[in-house]
Amino acid sequence: MLFIAPTFASFYFAFTRWTLFDVQFIGFDNFVTFFTDPQLSKGFTNTLIYGVLTSGLKVVLGLLLGVLLTSNILARGYLRAVVFFPVLVSTVGVGITFQALMDPFDGAINRTLAIFGIEGPGWLTDPTLVLYSIIAVDVWKGVGLAALIYMAGLVAIPRDYYEAARVDGAGAWDNFRHITLPLVRPATTTVVILSLIGGLRSFELIWAMTGGGPGFSSDVVASVIYKQYAAGFYGLSTAGNVVLFVLVSAIILPLFLWLNRKQTDL
Repeated sequence: MLFIAPTFASFYFAFTRWTLFDVQFIGFDNFVTFFTDPQLSKGFTNTLIYGVLTSGLKVVLGLLLGVLLTSNILARGYLRAVVFFPVLVSTVGVGITFQALMDPFDGAINRTLAIFGIEGPGWLTDPTLVLYSIIAVDVWKGVGLAALIYMAGLVAIPRDYYEAARVDGAGAWDNFRHITLPLVRPATTTVVILSLIGGLRSFELIWAMTGGGPGFSSDVVASVIYKQYAAGFYGLSTAGNVVLFVLVSAIILPLFLWLNRKQTDL
């Protein structure tokens, strides 16, 4: 009732021109229009870049933070809270805050750089830089969850393995490469899948920071869908939702099966 019925309804309405009072079947016209929209090619490219980069960075940084925050360091509990805190903050709130911080003229980031004689770029106004600026904010907000998942995986590794490796003369790098990395594979699979799904479906942060601009430079598939819906093209936006659903499924399902098979082979 909560998933299957709305999904099939979306597939049906994607082939129609509909309003609250009328439904007209038009076949594949919505999909043809959607794929010929100049925003879509840019949106597809940005969606893939956004999903891959945010997922990859969260895996790398999350693992490094997980290793750091499970070691014997000073104020470990406090640092764990600091790293995880952005996960709890509203995505829209984070977007609005960083929109102000990254303002090219009055933003705190460029003002700080100016103190050191550095001219800050237009973080959210330069079409070549805007998407990567949003990616950096997304990683800052979400890496705490990745670190938490890795910490859970790291503390579950029996200490006996490290003791045995130390007796055999293994160093820190050998321990990390031959013990830590293989045994946190389940955590890595979880972080990759969750981060990639979130990245491919990302909308709130991008919309709060730039609204897809300047121009189409930070548009993703989800923002293109929203713009079509806001313009009153309900059937077209529904077709876009179907396209996004297929895109996410086509990437995530094979990746999930491949990662689980690799994990079983270990």
